[in-house]
Formats: sequence, C-alpha cells, structure tokens
Amino acid sequence: MTSNEIRQQFLSFFESKQHIIVASAPIVVKNDPTLLFINSGMAPFKGIFLGQEKAKFARIADSQKCLRVSGKHNDLEEVGIDTYHHTFFEMLGNWSFGDYFKEEAIAWAWELLTEIYKIDKDRLYVTVFEGYENDGLDADNETLEIWKKLIDESHILYGSKKDNFWEMGDSGPCGPCSEIHVDLRSDDERKLVDAKTLVNADHPQVVEIWNNVFMQYNRLASGKLEELPARHVDTGMGFERLCMALQGKISNYDTDVFQPLIEFLATLSGFPYPELAEERKGEKNNQAIAMRVIADHIRAVAFTIADGQLPSNTGAGYVIRRILRRAVRYGYTFLNLNEAFMYKLLPILSQEQKRMAQDALNRWWWPSIAMHGPADGQSVNSAQSMAWKIKMFSNDELRQKFIDQTVPQIEFLGLELPDPELQWNAARGHYDYGAIDWDDFFKVVKGFGPCNHERLAARNKAWVEGAWFREALSAHAAKQEQAQYRKVA
Repeated sequence: MTSNEIRQQFLSFFESKQHIIVASAPIVVKNDPTLLFINSGMAPFKGIFLGQEKAKFARIADSQKCLRVSGKHNDLEEVGIDTYHHTFFEMLGNWSFGDYFKEEAIAWAWELLTEIYKIDKDRLYVTVFEGYENDGLDADNETLEIWKKLIDESHILYGSKKDNFWEMGDSGPCGPCSEIHVDLRSDDERKLVDAKTLVNADHPQVVEIWNNVFMQYNRLASGKLEELPARHVDTGMGFERLCMALQGKISNYDTDVFQPLIEFLATLSGFPYPELAEERKGEKNNQAIAMRVIADHIRAVAFTIADGQLPSNTGAGYVIRRILRRAVRYGYTFLNLNEAFMYKLLPILSQEQKRMAQDALNRWWWPSIAMHGPADGQSVNSAQSMAWKIKMFSNDELRQKFIDQTVPQIEFLGLELPDPELQWNAARGHYDYGAIDWDDFFKVVKGFGPCNHERLAARNKAWVEGAWFREALSAHAAKQEQAQYRKVA
C-alpha cells in the first residue's frame, strides 16, 4: 500500500463517518503570538477549543502539515540520528467539536487500524491517563472501561501526565489522552522482551502511532485548569509512522515517503544508503544520517517556502534558515556535496505532489506550491521558482566561503558540528583562529542571525571560556568604535 493510498483510506474512512474533509492550514502562523509554526493537528482549531470561534462543522478530518523545530515540541536535534523524528510531518486527524466523545473516537480508531488497515491486534498496545494529584485529576477510568471492550487488558497501560495528558504549551486547551502504540519488532525479538516494557521508552520499533486527546480543560497562565465551554475530541496519527507500520518497514525513512529522496542523494553523492540492520551492527553511519537529515529538511524548507515563509535572519525565517543550514552542513561534511544541491531535490517533491493531486481528497494538500509565482520576474513554473529560492539561500557565497575556512566559524554561524572528532580537533588548536577575517566574519554572523555561544560552550568543555572568541569580539567592537569616532570627528 502506497503512502498516498494510506492517506486516502484514512480520509475516506472518516468521510464515511460523516466527517467533512478540510484542507490543511498553512504551516506558518501569522495570527498567534504563541506559535511560529503549526506544530500539531489541533493548533489551527485552538480558537474553537477556547470558545473564541464557532466551528463550521461538528465533525471534520484532515491531514495537517506540521513543523516542530522550536519551543516545547523540539525534535530538530533528533532528526536523522534516529529513524522516527522529523521536523516536517503530516498529522492525520479526526475532530469532534462538541459532538461525539471518547466512546466513538476510540471505537473508530480501533476499527480503522484493525479492520481497514489490518494491523495485528496482538501488536497493539494502548495507554490511559493515570491521574495527577497536583492538578486534582483522577485516573481516566472511563477510557479504561471503553478499551476493555476492544483489547485484552494486558495490552492496556496507565500513563503519566507527561505521556497521557496532552498540552500544546504552557497554557491553552488540554486534556487526558489515550495513545495507541504498535510493536514492529520481529517475532523472535518479541519473545525475548515484553512490548509493555518498551511503550514510551523511545524504542524505534515500539512506537506511538495515534493519540486520542479528549479536550476538556484550558490551562491558564497561572497553571490552573478550568473546564472548556464544550468537550471536544482531537486525534492525531503520525502519517510517516503509520506508513512504516503498514509498509512493513522498521524506519520511517525506508517508506516511499522518503526513499525517492534518499535514492537520489545516494546517486548524487556516490554513497550507498545502508540497510538499517547493517547500520546497527557497526558504528554510526554518518552518510546514512546525512541522507536522512537532508531528506527530512528539504520537505520542511520546501513546504514552508510554499506557504509563504522565506529563510531570513529573524523569527520564523531564521528557524527555516537554520534547518536549511543543517541540511547543507551534513551534505557538505559527510556526502562531499561541495556545491548547492538542495534545490535539485525539488523535482522529486513536485512529482509526489502530482501523484497526490490525482486523488480528489488529496488535491488540496499542497495548493500553495501550485500557485507559487516566479522568483525573478521570468516565466518559470512553481517548482522552478522554489528551486531558485532554495539554491539562493543554500549557496550563499559568503557562507560557503566561511564553511571552507575553519570549523569554529561553522559553529558560530549556527551550523552545529555533528562529529565530536571535529570539535576536539578544533579544541586542540588544529585551526588557526588568527587567520580568520573577523570583520567579514561578524558581518556574516549579523546577516545570518544570532549565534548561540552558550550552547557551544556547553557542548565543548575546551571552549567554555571562549577566550579567543571574546578577544576577537572585543577587538572587532573596538575597531568599529574607532571607525565610528573617526566618522563623527
């Protein structure tokens, strides 16, 4: 079953349950000061949950484009290192605004997974909220009793507030949730270790695929909980993880969502992408990690540009630029891609869009790229326009110049070094800091956004004091002050 077929079946199933299929909201948030990007399926409906807006429909279903790179839900540093975190991802969801509640939501989730998608019931585990005394919340026994009708009680686990009380942030709509996890290990592995001990334990093959959130509360800035005006259902199923389960893979990156991109990178770089089983037997495979990083990040960058957010040196634009830099750095460092390459992946995404558009229920999913105008006043199609923009930002001459010079500069430009050996080489003084043109360097720093000196110091004890950088910074500031003084005089 292809990824497009999997998405189609989800939407069709809930359409048969009288849900209206709605378009994904743009990733970039313009009217909510608490968010830079849509980071969950429920974010576009926050106003409805708070009673500030009226829902157009009581039941809807969608596939929401999401980006998690900053704030509470920050997956960026895990992306590519493991096989199931992403910056950009799809969240399949069904919603009830004051209509059905726990009974229907749980029953339909079980029906879709076991009867439509045919996932083995014995491989599924569910969690329910155990309660939290500090908030005055009891265990969610109502959900427990519903699950007992559907699944063996040995596959039902109580979960803590951390795992089973969903909150979008420090304040806002929230409520108890019930997760569904799938065990994708081999039969031999399952005999050795009970999956119950691996649920919510960051095991790459025992993963959460669906979360049913029962929105009942609003957390105030003071931390206090108050009842929402009406009870709602907010469910979210990770599309990429679902594809992994249904396509019989043990990595999200082995699915048809990512493989066309990875295959292209393998051809472009000349490095083969290893089987995950082979990768686990040996040392960390930096080439494989780099391909996963790039395959993920091109989707994040392309979709945010399509939704109107260009990389820049402030706010949401800086976050996108940071993602783009991370991809470029991994390609440069581990795949020997010394020229701009990210834009070359756009035709693959464009082809995927065309396949999605063949399905009427999916046609809305990437409307923005279809309407994207020319980048430079010439008559080009949308994919060419986006490719031009990605190439422009990933092949900046100044940044490439500094990447080529010294490792420390990469750090201060926001391009974290993935290889500890490179960090220690720099710490041992293998690089000539005195050869750096600090005037040009600080111009680049200013143009490309803030540098996180504290994080750099924390990651490398030899640089904790950062004396050489502080001296250079002071000298640069003094030079600038003298220049300003001469100008005034």
